[in-house]
Amino acid sequence: MALTLAAPPHPARLLRRAGGVLQERPGLLAAATVLLVCVPTGEKDVAAAVHITAADLASLALVALTAVNLLRGRTPALGRADAVRFGAIVTAAAVATVGSIDPATSLTGFVRLTQVFVLVPAAVLCSLRDRTDQRLVLGSFVAAALIQGVVGVHQFLTGTGASYTGRPIRAVGTFGALDIMAMSTVVAYGLLAALALALGERGPDGNPRLRRAMFAAAAFLALPLAVSFSRGSWIATAAAATVLLLRADARLAVRGALLTAAAAVVLVGGLGLGGSGVTDRISSIGSVSAAPDQSVSDRYDLWATAGRIWQDHPVTGAGPKAFQQLRDSHAPLRLSSGSDAADATIGFQREPLLSPHNMYFLVLSEQGLIGIVAYGLLFLGLLVGCLRHARGRGPALAALALLTWVLIDFLYADIGGTTTVLTSIVLGLAARAARPPAGTP
Repeated sequence: MALTLAAPPHPARLLRRAGGVLQERPGLLAAATVLLVCVPTGEKDVAAAVHITAADLASLALVALTAVNLLRGRTPALGRADAVRFGAIVTAAAVATVGSIDPATSLTGFVRLTQVFVLVPAAVLCSLRDRTDQRLVLGSFVAAALIQGVVGVHQFLTGTGASYTGRPIRAVGTFGALDIMAMSTVVAYGLLAALALALGERGPDGNPRLRRAMFAAAAFLALPLAVSFSRGSWIATAAAATVLLLRADARLAVRGALLTAAAAVVLVGGLGLGGSGVTDRISSIGSVSAAPDQSVSDRYDLWATAGRIWQDHPVTGAGPKAFQQLRDSHAPLRLSSGSDAADATIGFQREPLLSPHNMYFLVLSEQGLIGIVAYGLLFLGLLVGCLRHARGRGPALAALALLTWVLIDFLYADIGGTTTVLTSIVLGLAARAARPPAGTP
């Protein structure tokens, strides 16, 4: 008896099917962008003008798909408020580029700013057609965080992470020591998304299995976040989780704080997870002003450098990517030549300090008063909108928490690195959550 094997589908047919699925559910591309951040990029030159990752390519595919859908009338155009916010960013960046000290170099910065703060967020906003799309993207944040969290915990337990106090115990996930903040960023996003989704499933209409799974995911992700030894991520996550819990239920926020404190005592004090490294790192947060360590001292000097650059170019700034060109002529002599990075892959390297490590100072120095007003309009508009409309809905609560994390993190960090595209996804989620619910007058 002969067996008849079905012929494999033709590649063109598969592409058409995939295209049809993406047309119906463009949020899949936004979710893919988040997950592709986990793809290792290998060793990279941190001083290079452009870094293109798999996640960047996916985000650009989302932009292209959104443009096609807009032209065909399948996606509604941006609302007036969104158009004003995003348009102000493009205008400020364009003005700063035209008046830059080096327009050719600033042009690449203009393209990157437009991608991160305008094109991708707007595409995400247009792709999130319903709560299913929003949950899909938030679920991808949780999945990416779990992947990185498992890798990070393994690095800590086996001593195969980045160097911290002379020991290879710092969890960095798949990103490596040259992108030291990336894993903690992904894990923090996933923790907040899981917590918000769990809170959104409370009540008689909620899914108890999903609620328990998300609470369990959030609880696990606290461990890799702890052994990332990232003070900035700890502060931003604690603040964002507080805002999330207060917005969801003030009494729950109090219970959550007590449970978190108890868990920290058991895990760190009782079981020794994280050891003295976590407690020492936590205690160092209180000394960043009285007795700052070298990394904090360098950050203060970089902020002062950005302020001096802004004083020379107050209205339009020095131009995108101009900070690194003007740093040495405006920085105090005590500023370090770079920060130390080491792991088993790269060995020991000195990573140059190419930005002020503060998004607001970066905008002020490179785009001047026009730029800081434009970004203030975007950030405050989204934050106020999320606060007004995040009323117990899981996706809206998640967008509020993630946006809060970004705005706090921007006080001591800026865009750059593999996870930059995730900032765009967060802004798109926030723009969607800032819109009034359907049927609201």
